[in-house]
Amino acid sequence: MTPAPARPVMIVDDDDDLRDALTDILSVQGYVVAAFSDARTALAALESGLTPFLVLLDLMMPRMSGWEFRAAQMKNPSLERIPVVIVTAANTWSDEICSLSDLEILRKPFALESLLSVVSRYADAEEERAKAAKPGT
Repeated sequence: MTPAPARPVMIVDDDDDLRDALTDILSVQGYVVAAFSDARTALAALESGLTPFLVLLDLMMPRMSGWEFRAAQMKNPSLERIPVVIVTAANTWSDEICSLSDLEILRKPFALESLLSVVSRYADAEEERAKAAKPGT
């Protein structure tokens, strides 16, 4: 397994238990985690300079939905390239979810192995980007 990136994985989910469990699981795996209970606060953190290598984003949240978060992220050139994986319990694929076809979707409930595989893949990509950015590598 590739060492965890120095940059955090961001979790945005209003379910306290799930958010805490994901934070614990990923922390034990060596990842730095930035967890947020609402999308508005998470977006403000991004706009203030937090640069995660991945955002795990719930869609159904009060105050600001995952769709609204994603729309705001895509309007900001400094944030639009941050990868997002949608984490949703939606049982049907609505038009809104289908409009996110360029994003990976992890459907709740998910297997621990699925979560770790997804995060590891983005961590590996982050490691490759970091190597490519270093002169002489």
